[in-house]
Amino acid sequence: MKDFNFYTPTRVVFGRESEEQVAQLVKNCGGSRVLVHYGGGSARKSGLLDKMVGLLNEAGIYTVELGGVVPNPELTMVRRGIELARAEKIDFILAVGGGSVIDSSKAIAYGVPYDGDVWDFWDGKAVPQSCLPIGAVLTIPAAGSEMSSSTVITNDEAGMLKRGINTDMIRCKFAIMNPERTFTLPPYQTAAGATDIMMHTMDRYFNAHQDMMLTDAIAEALLRTVKDCVIEVLEKPTDYRLRAQIMWASSLAHNDLTELGGEKDFTTHKIEHELSAMFGVTHGAGLAAMWPSYARYVMPRHVNRFVQFAVNVMGIACDYTDLEATALRGIEAMEEFYHKIGMPTSIPQLLGRPVTDEEIAEMVNKCSRGGKLAYGSLERIDAQAMTTIYKMANK
Repeated sequence: MKDFNFYTPTRVVFGRESEEQVAQLVKNCGGSRVLVHYGGGSARKSGLLDKMVGLLNEAGIYTVELGGVVPNPELTMVRRGIELARAEKIDFILAVGGGSVIDSSKAIAYGVPYDGDVWDFWDGKAVPQSCLPIGAVLTIPAAGSEMSSSTVITNDEAGMLKRGINTDMIRCKFAIMNPERTFTLPPYQTAAGATDIMMHTMDRYFNAHQDMMLTDAIAEALLRTVKDCVIEVLEKPTDYRLRAQIMWASSLAHNDLTELGGEKDFTTHKIEHELSAMFGVTHGAGLAAMWPSYARYVMPRHVNRFVQFAVNVMGIACDYTDLEATALRGIEAMEEFYHKIGMPTSIPQLLGRPVTDEEIAEMVNKCSRGGKLAYGSLERIDAQAMTTIYKMANK
């Protein structure tokens, strides 16, 4: 195992009526002037937004609201939030929503104390030195941003560049999670969220370090749990037990627990970011469209790892006379799972058409920063490999 430093400072308040504690949690963090950040109309229609603002105001906490965050959160909204937070002397940000809202809140939190252009952080020109504290009221289990160090933003001002950064300082001070708030999620969003949750662990599980027995066992249990629960919850959307497992898995999948002793790979995430940035697709669906091709590309050189996945996660009987066939059956079983929950397994299924060679070249250029960057722990994926994987997924 690699040496590691595991840091998870987020207080998790989980369960029915957990939102009732929001004011005290904010006060405990020193918040007195709060920017309440949210997405579309669902937070208000459900009554959750008004409830959160009401509880804060009753406790004597000043609030300002900023809505309109879109999936794949955009820099334009971040700039609006920074300007508003500065004008209102905000000292705490409360994200009410899913990963996009939380990431937008994190980006605003970075930008408020920074004298330069906030995009500098994602462009590699600066490293964050401080940020406002944030908390989250989670409504969509998927991105895991409520416990992660990650912030992914799309620069809609510069050709839809989608990039991420990681620092421990931006981890949420608290995350309120009430599974009942997910009962009304549409089936597609539920399935895409589960796909994202699983990929956060799969992009850690498939790495070059093979001596992580305990971490592997945790990762495999998480993957099996989400796989089983999402199939069932699509038929029983108001089942609290099922929704609770998925919601908790969202946090555990992306708080670094399932990489301890190894390291992140995240190649699938990197190459998918260009799909969702260019075409505006749901991130989880894009991951499902890309992973089978990535897996088939790298599997012949990492057969044992894929056999372990096939047997321990997908329930495939191991053929000891043909390990590569077992590994391939594991990938095929994952594709069958994606189809069963309504997810695509190729770019044409995702978009309704193949992408052009020119579009592939543009995605590769953006992902590799003009051929300068490669990604991956299991195997380094450079611009040439990215091109091959995109073309494999385009069939």
